[in-house]
Amino acid sequence: MKPIKPGIPERQDEVVVPSVVDENAEMFELAPISLWLEDFSAVKALFEQWRADGVTSLRDHLRGRPELVAECSSRIKVLKVNRRTLSLFEANDLDHLVGNLDKVFRGDMLKTHIEELAQLWDGYTSFASQAVNYTLTGQRLDIQLKGIVQPGHEETLERVLLSAEDVTERETARRQAARAEEYAQGLFQHSPVSLWVEDFSTIKQLMDDVRLRGIEDFRVFTDVHPEFVQRCISEIRIIDVNRHTLEMFGATSKKELILNAAGIFREDMQRHFREQLIDLWNGKLFHTREVVNYTLGGDMLHVHLQFSVLPGHEHDWSLVQVALTDITARKKAEAYLEYLGKHDVLTKLYNRSFYVDEMNRLERRGPFPVTVIMIDLNDLKQVNDQLGHAAGDTLLRRAGEVLAKAIDHPNCAARIGGDEFAVLLPGVDEDGGLAVMQGIEELVTLNNQFYSASTLSLSIGMATSTPGERLEGVVKRADAMMYEAKRNSDLRRAASAGR
Repeated sequence: MKPIKPGIPERQDEVVVPSVVDENAEMFELAPISLWLEDFSAVKALFEQWRADGVTSLRDHLRGRPELVAECSSRIKVLKVNRRTLSLFEANDLDHLVGNLDKVFRGDMLKTHIEELAQLWDGYTSFASQAVNYTLTGQRLDIQLKGIVQPGHEETLERVLLSAEDVTERETARRQAARAEEYAQGLFQHSPVSLWVEDFSTIKQLMDDVRLRGIEDFRVFTDVHPEFVQRCISEIRIIDVNRHTLEMFGATSKKELILNAAGIFREDMQRHFREQLIDLWNGKLFHTREVVNYTLGGDMLHVHLQFSVLPGHEHDWSLVQVALTDITARKKAEAYLEYLGKHDVLTKLYNRSFYVDEMNRLERRGPFPVTVIMIDLNDLKQVNDQLGHAAGDTLLRRAGEVLAKAIDHPNCAARIGGDEFAVLLPGVDEDGGLAVMQGIEELVTLNNQFYSASTLSLSIGMATSTPGERLEGVVKRADAMMYEAKRNSDLRRAASAGR
């Protein structure tokens, strides 16, 4: 900003030159704004010298050369200031002010002074700029500076009247607002969660139109008109997203993210969005839920969504914020814990806990008949003793592979003990059970073709429920059949070894 006089000027108040200011001395003195009368004639002479030297652009000539700006400034002579100027800059009198101009005009003042000089160089008889000055006690002043060449002095620039309006309060408020905006923008951009600013105003209009048509139950309405939900999705206008959003969804820019928004919100998103619309219909302008989104690369993201119509926009929903927290890792952990609660880690089959729960469920609800197949893995202890537990675990995994391949939902296979397995076949009669048993035996034969270290051998027993029979009794009958098959197998092997 331009120093009203960045250098230490010479006083020429003893020179009497007629001017508008001289004729209105009292008005000048009592003006409520800071006024300065200055002589720029020496600056004008320096301009002429530079023009003769071939300078065509003063801005280019002065830029980066503060010593030349200082030379111009030093040629300005302060002729007169009014009372408001002395009060504003905390000076006792003109001599006190002029003698301390180096305190008034400091810092980057010379840089802003270039624009004022350039306007005079270009032939303008008035100029304006904004500058920072300081009182003699060091208080910062934001100054709105305006200057005008007095009539009759356009050629010499001997009389230039300047006004310095104190705009400190306004500029302080502007800076505070700018800092607040910068702070808010920083919070938005660097938030550790995905933030979206969206415009839902068209959706509000669509829902208001539906209400005007007399619709009272919005859930029923969207049941009948699912296309309305899709229409609302298409009317979402994304205003802004933060950096974390781009990182989270694998986008290089906001434009790329918006262009591919349909790939992010797909599959069951319409169901979740419908629930959001129902909340909005019922006046819930803030709500949360867990939804599934997708990255631009197609990876599934489980997110915790928080939706809020921002204060002041409740009447039209023109500004809403959506916060998405990535909970994919948590969901995977929960799914794994749920899996562990129902499955045997080694064989990947259901575990005994699930088997017991499923038995109880079938006992209550069926469908009947229920066929139960009980299975014992032969020679597991012998393999563990002779070849080690790693070999025994391999045998168990092989049994799990066979049963997983043979049994389809809603049937289930479970490992219920160290070497014991059970298969539950709801709604399957005896013939169906025998077919499943045959399938298991065929798969065992096929499995043994791929392994030479040890032979997979299963003893299998089956029983089918009769009307009114408890499943506990069916299990006991299947167990008995399994043990009979095991004894027969042992006898055959003993007889074979005796030969």
